[in-house]
Amino acid sequence: MSDLRSLLEVASAAVDQATSLVGRMAVGEVRAKGDRDMVSEIDLAVEEKVREFLSRETPELGFLGEEEGATVPVKELTWALDPVDGTANLVNGIPLCAVSLGLVSGNTSVLGVIDLPFLSKRFTAAQGLGAYADSLRLVASRTNDLSQAVIAIGDYAIGPSAQQRNKLRFAITRLLAERALRVRMVGSAAIDLAWVAAGKLDASIALSNHPWDMAAGTAIAREAGALVLDAYGEEHGLLSSATVAIGPELRQPVLELLSDARQLVQVR
Repeated sequence: MSDLRSLLEVASAAVDQATSLVGRMAVGEVRAKGDRDMVSEIDLAVEEKVREFLSRETPELGFLGEEEGATVPVKELTWALDPVDGTANLVNGIPLCAVSLGLVSGNTSVLGVIDLPFLSKRFTAAQGLGAYADSLRLVASRTNDLSQAVIAIGDYAIGPSAQQRNKLRFAITRLLAERALRVRMVGSAAIDLAWVAAGKLDASIALSNHPWDMAAGTAIAREAGALVLDAYGEEHGLLSSATVAIGPELRQPVLELLSDARQLVQVR
């Protein structure tokens, strides 16, 4: 594998360009790209700028972006970019959004940079090199009691079959409301995962796994000592159907809650 320390520097430089663009550019035209889904001019401009930068700096690596897909062929090592994770937040003036750039090796995320441009916070990690918020080393939560845990859930499903797909999400929400200290829906998977790494959240549960959403955050959460699993407790990878990041002491109660939620859906 290429030198991850050097690639982390490249990723940070790419995200520098992205956040500079987000900071000075108006949201501009917002277009629908599906049921209650949208893309802004900022999304498109950031993806173009980062793609061009990485194609110059790392032409041997693949590139996958949320908006334009694999404009460079996917390879053994591939960048995965969400130019603005939390576009709905951005266009409504909510500062909870992020530029998320990860590096994927095979089925596993090995590097991530997440920048919160309106909160002036950056999270970085590479496999074996630790996870950091700026210069502060990150350590995931050691909370061991679900009743004392703050847990984030991903957005509810939209688009075709959303009603059916949301049944499990609603069941998870119901059980979290009964068992957890607090439930949060931030609206950005990248922020959820970064905050699990930082110990601000004790866990995050998302029944989705797009590589541009999850690649950076899963690498950062793992390096901070969090467990990153699928909904059944297996090790998370790009082919997983869900992304569950947990402080290690909460593994059993969170997985039991997910199992109980599946049983609730089956009973109905």
